Amino acid sequence: MKDINWDAYQTFLAVARHGGLTGAAQASGVSPATVGRRVLDLEQTIGRQLFLRSQTGYRLTANGQALFEQLQAMDAVVRRVENWRQEAHGSAVVRLMAGTWVTWLVCENIQAIWSDRDGFRLDMSVSERRATLAHRESDVGVRAVMPEEPNLTSRHIGEVAYAAYRQRNALDGLASAWLAVSEDDAISPYLRWPHEQAAASIAVIVSRPRSLLDLARAGAGQAVLPCFVGDLDPGLERAGEELKQLRHGQWIVTNSEDRHRREIRTVSERLYRLVKSHADLFAGKRPSRSF
Repeated sequence: MKDINWDAYQTFLAVARHGGLTGAAQASGVSPATVGRRVLDLEQTIGRQLFLRSQTGYRLTANGQALFEQLQAMDAVVRRVENWRQEAHGSAVVRLMAGTWVTWLVCENIQAIWSDRDGFRLDMSVSERRATLAHRESDVGVRAVMPEEPNLTSRHIGEVAYAAYRQRNALDGLASAWLAVSEDDAISPYLRWPHEQAAASIAVIVSRPRSLLDLARAGAGQAVLPCFVGDLDPGLERAGEELKQLRHGQWIVTNSEDRHRREIRTVSERLYRLVKSHADLFAGKRPSRSF
């Protein structure tokens, strides 16, 4: 059997972690067709089927699961060596994965998280999907549920409240219309709420949550937003009371083996302080007029 290079195994790991070719392609920066061809080549070289293929994605076979478990340990070692090498050249990377609105808060306060004096680069990934760290896809993540994976460490940072917001002093007709993301993109409960509670009144549908804020500001209708976003915007007002069924906790998550790395610890601690400094706003307590 010919030698198999590490890139082939990394492609396999990407498909296994993302459950299909599209996610793996986005993560690796090549086309889905290329990813699929590399996986097929790997299976032919090894002589074993690694995935069960279907319209809903790629699922590991027993042989694929066995290989996946062995490669995770190798991948962890490779990442540690790479981090060690990068630190020696002052080019370490911290990968932060969070949802739309925590990322928005970080961007608004980036100097509280990172500065050009830090000896690392900050890579931010924006997703409404659960931050994945178990296999080191990210270094620091923000989750709406406490992690159950045994190799993850979490730190509770408070609760997040939601309400409907509209342009301040909006016209009655526009104020009654709803703004929503498409049903396919409505991953989180707050994004599903307009579809479940006011589907007949939805006037505008967008593909990303960030556009809801822009549309509400423009007076296109009302949108469900985290209170720490809506209450801080002087151009918006609440269109009702807190939607208490949407309230949830929030945790900063790191991999247990990596959490003591200096740069990861730095970003995690700074993120904790930033969110805690806004704890009342996250929990739905309205800011004073002078805020």
